[in-house]
Amino acid sequence: MIKTFLLHKQKILLLGLIMLSCLLVSAWIGDTKYWHEIDWMDVVGEGGSAIAMAIWIAFILGSRPQGRVTNLLTIGLGAMMVAFWQDALDEFIRIPAEQWWDQWFESVAMPLGISILTFGLYHWYQEQVVINQTLKKREQFYREHLWFDRVTHINRVDSLKKQLALIGQNNPEQLVAIVMLDVAKFSWFNREYGRKEGDRFLFHLSELIQLNMSNQFLLTRYASDRFALILPNTSIEQANVVANQIKQACSHFYYHLNKHNRVYVPEINMGVASCDGQDAQDLIEKGNKALARAKQSLKVA
Repeated sequence: MIKTFLLHKQKILLLGLIMLSCLLVSAWIGDTKYWHEIDWMDVVGEGGSAIAMAIWIAFILGSRPQGRVTNLLTIGLGAMMVAFWQDALDEFIRIPAEQWWDQWFESVAMPLGISILTFGLYHWYQEQVVINQTLKKREQFYREHLWFDRVTHINRVDSLKKQLALIGQNNPEQLVAIVMLDVAKFSWFNREYGRKEGDRFLFHLSELIQLNMSNQFLLTRYASDRFALILPNTSIEQANVVANQIKQACSHFYYHLNKHNRVYVPEINMGVASCDGQDAQDLIEKGNKALARAKQSLKVA
């Protein structure tokens, strides 16, 4: 977050200078009010609003890169913040009536800020439409940042259960398939090359799987090296075809190790299951059992 703030240091400095200027000019040309003259309700309302605007700006500048949308949102909120700030200063400092700029500043900054903010939100909406298309395979119908897995950049098992529950609510009779997959001997990989290398491998593996699946499917990280792929409106036969395609793609995945002059080709275990009208936990258990059977059959063979 600090690095992102540094991208916007000029905006932060400009807003700080404007607010400081308002304070210095008001103190210079105005007179301090007596304690009993201060309307504390206005102080709380206008000062609190200015603080809220500052917090919103901090959220924006701490989470967004530079660009037109960021600039519009910051300018709009900044103008509103300055208007509330000047209103709050007027509760402590009496500005002479001939100083017309004070009322003009408050009256113009607020509607101008709202207009610019609205224009920025329109462009933010267009930006979100593009982002939603990009994240389709990672989110589908539900977004929750607390479920985000920082290793693979896909959602965790919480999202899996929520998506299955939503599918069941919207169409209880819909046939849903699940593909559970994990990496054979992944614990050995972590011991041999280190956890950091293992995390990097899992990230690239999740990217590969997403490249080889339809937009209507959803990939989540179930646990450690285990992934779950939800296939709505898909029969068990169709799910097996998808699973085989993904397994074949993984067999041609030549992962280059960072600090070793070697290439690692993963071996993927897969289990496929489907259900009709059952709850999310039933389908997950079926998928895990199918994966366990697939692994057991490989050991026997």
